[in-house]
Amino acid sequence: MDHINKIELQGRIGTVRTNFFGDNMVANFSLVTEYLYKTRDGGAANETTWHQVTAWEGKDMPDLSTLTKGMQVNVTGRLRTFRYTNTEGAEKQLYEVVANKVRIITEVDERS
Repeated sequence: MDHINKIELQGRIGTVRTNFFGDNMVANFSLVTEYLYKTRDGGAANETTWHQVTAWEGKDMPDLSTLTKGMQVNVTGRLRTFRYTNTEGAEKQLYEVVANKVRIITEVDERS
């Protein structure tokens, strides 16, 4: 039996932070996506979702130091979850997208 864990997102970057671990750069950034749909009464609705993304430099990655707030990107990767207990003792779950490909979308791409 094959198992598949793949996610593809396209949206705009919110906050972005880059760090080095040894000689490897990693970017942690938030990515906002929107889903537009019609409600039962025919009105327009917009569902906004924020995603946390981790991208390590390497193949299929742009220069991570060029990622900036507001930049539109396409991210392909896998979903990873973490469980932890916060300082108040409540169990929390965090979802993170571990990117294996990030593509910066330019204005030319948007017109195509």
